[in-house]
Amino acid sequence: MKYPIYFAQVEEGDSTAQHGAAGRKATANHSPTGSNNPEGQGLFAAHKTIHVREVKGKFNNFRWLFVWLTQLLYFVTPWLMWNGRPAVWLDLQKRFFYIFGWTFSPTDVIYMTLVLIICALALFLFTTVAGRLWCGYTCPQTVYTEIFMWIERKVEGNRAARIRLEKAPMGVSKLVKKIIKHALWIAVSLAASFTLVAYFTGAEGTSNGVQLLREIANHETSFAQVFWIGLYGFIMYLFAGFMREQVCLYMCPYARFQSVMFDPDTLIVTYDEARGESRGPRKKGVDPKTVGKGDCIDCGVCVDVCPTGIDIRNGLQYECIGCGACIDACNEIMDKMGYERGLIRYDTENGVKNKYTKQQLIKRTLRPRVLVYSLILLALFVALFVGIGQRTKIRMVVERGDKRTLAVHTEDGLIDNVYKLQLSNTDEKLHTVILSVDGIEGIKIVGKPEVELDPASTDTKIIRVRVDPAVAKAAEKNEHDNHDAQKKDKEREKDGEQDDYKSYPIVIHLKSPETNENLEYKSIYYLPKD
Repeated sequence: MKYPIYFAQVEEGDSTAQHGAAGRKATANHSPTGSNNPEGQGLFAAHKTIHVREVKGKFNNFRWLFVWLTQLLYFVTPWLMWNGRPAVWLDLQKRFFYIFGWTFSPTDVIYMTLVLIICALALFLFTTVAGRLWCGYTCPQTVYTEIFMWIERKVEGNRAARIRLEKAPMGVSKLVKKIIKHALWIAVSLAASFTLVAYFTGAEGTSNGVQLLREIANHETSFAQVFWIGLYGFIMYLFAGFMREQVCLYMCPYARFQSVMFDPDTLIVTYDEARGESRGPRKKGVDPKTVGKGDCIDCGVCVDVCPTGIDIRNGLQYECIGCGACIDACNEIMDKMGYERGLIRYDTENGVKNKYTKQQLIKRTLRPRVLVYSLILLALFVALFVGIGQRTKIRMVVERGDKRTLAVHTEDGLIDNVYKLQLSNTDEKLHTVILSVDGIEGIKIVGKPEVELDPASTDTKIIRVRVDPAVAKAAEKNEHDNHDAQKKDKEREKDGEQDDYKSYPIVIHLKSPETNENLEYKSIYYLPKD
C-alpha cells in the first residue's frame, strides 16, 4: 500500500508523520501523557521511548547557543586562576568560598540567602513574562538531554533510523552502536561530575582542575571526592540518557506550580486554532480556503520534534517546557507550503484572542504584576551589592572563655576574666590587628595586643582581661546604667550563681591599621563582691 506524499520530507518509518491524524489517534493511548486507555493505567502511565526528530530553526539555534554558553562557563571556570588561586573555589575544609575577587566566610550566609531569594524571584518574573524560559533553554536537564540526543543522532542516525534500530534484533551492528553511544554518554557524565567536584577541590598556586587531576594521578583523592564523582555522573547518565522527559513530567515540581504564575498575558508557545482549524492534508501550494481547511495540514511534525511528546495543538499543557521546537518545525512546513509563518508561535492568550501586534504584546508586558516583581528584584540586587561592598574584611565574635568560672584570682591579688575571640580575615592578605579594652578604670589585656591573621582564615584566640579590684568602686556608677548586666545578674541570682560577683559593662576593641577598620564588641566583666 502506498501512502500519498504531500509537501514535507517525511522520514521512512515515521508512521505518525505519514498517517497524520489517523496515525496519532492509533497511538494516542500509548502516549506518555495520554489518558485514553480504556483499561486505565492506575497511578502510573506506561512509558514509551520518545524518538525526537531533529529540527532546525531560530529557536533551535537559541537553544544550542545557551547549551554552549552554559557549558563553556561550567567547564572552563575550574581551570581559571585568580590572584594565585582558583578563580572559583568552594573550600569546605576551611569554610571559605572564593568567587573571583570576593571571599565569603560562614558569617556571610545572609548573602547566600539573598542570592537564593533573587534566583527564586527572577524565576517568578521570567515565568510571568514569558513562561518556562528556564526549562526550555538553560535547565541542566534540558541542556544535557540535548547533548545526549545529539550524540544519539550522530551514532544511531535520524529518527527513522533509531526507530528501526530499536525494533531490530540484537546483532553486531546494533551492539557496536549501543556500546559507542553509552560510552560517549558515560564520558560526558564523568566529565561533568569531575568538573563539579573540581569546584570544591583547590590549592594555592594552581587551578581546581589541575589540582584534582594531580590528586587522582597520585591516588590522593578522598572517599567523598570519588563518591560524588560517581554519584553525580550516574545521575546525569540516568536522567539525560534514559529518563529525559520523565524528569520534567513526574519529578520536577516547577511544572506543577507554573500555572499559578501564568496569566492571560504570559508569553507561551501557542497554536493559533482559529487559523489552523479545521486541519487536514492537501497538496503543496493549495489555498486552504478553497478546500475548506485551515492552515494546519495535520502532518504531526510538531509532535515528532517535541522532547516531551505532547501535541501543542491540544492547548497549554503542563508538560510543555517552552523550548520552541514545534515553532521551528511548523515554520519550516509553512515555508514549504507557501503559507505565512506563525501558526505555532510565542504568543499570549489575550494576544491570540484579540490579535495583538508585537508592539501591543510588549506594552502588555509592563503590567502591575511584572512591575512589582521587577521593583522587588531590583531592590534585592541593590541590597546584595551594597551589602557586599560595605562588609568588613575583619570579623570578630566574643564569648566568655569559661562560663563556669566567672573570675580568676591572680597571685598578686588582681582579677582576670577569660574571653574567647573568633577572628576572621576574609581578605587574601595577611593582616595584623590590635586589641584593646575599656569600660573599667585600669582594665587591660594581658600579653601582646597584636594578633596576626592569615589570609582567608578564621582563628580562635583566648585572651585574659585583668583588673585591679581596688578600682572596682570607680566603675560601680556604670552598673545601674547597664540594663543588660542587671538582667544577667537577676538570671544568675535565680540560679544561685551570682551572689558573690558584680558585673560591669566593658567594650573589646579591634583595630586593623591596613584596612582602617575599627570593630567593637560589648561584653560583661565580673568582679568579686567585697
